[in-house]
Amino acid sequence: METAPADGPLVVLIGTMGAGKSSVGRALARLSGSAFHDTDDAVVQAAGTSIAELFRTRGEACFRALERDMVAAALRERSGVVALGGGAPMRADNRAALAAYRARGGTVVCLEVSLEGVAARVALDDSRPMLAGDALARWAALWDERRPVFRSVADLQISTDAKTPAETAAEIARRLGF
Repeated sequence: METAPADGPLVVLIGTMGAGKSSVGRALARLSGSAFHDTDDAVVQAAGTSIAELFRTRGEACFRALERDMVAAALRERSGVVALGGGAPMRADNRAALAAYRARGGTVVCLEVSLEGVAARVALDDSRPMLAGDALARWAALWDERRPVFRSVADLQISTDAKTPAETAAEIARRLGF
């Protein structure tokens, strides 16, 4: 890959809930022969509880503070493929960390999915506290709000609609030249 940073991840995946960041990230890591790191998993490990339980017992502010710390650490210390949580790019401090990573030569890929594509992925998933209530309507509202921000911090947008994680990973690898 031409623009791989001297330090930090090979590539960072962002996108809304259900876009496939974790599954595509694992496939891309296998394809590139590198490690995979998910900041949501890091938050769960640091908190000692699920994200849904963290939201319920300690609130979104606590979750976002842990997420900020995990994003900053991943962008400085991790190699390979890193997937950020769905809302991470909405915070100014995370956008600044992404900008610094990009300035070092890093690449941010935004995974996008349509409402139809995400329906089967998140409609019945009660582990996503941001989708409480009418999950699909909430997802659509969040994506409408987040789309411009996500696109502003990404070098590349890739649709995951009607593709397997392996197909999406192969497209990313081809487009980034590795």
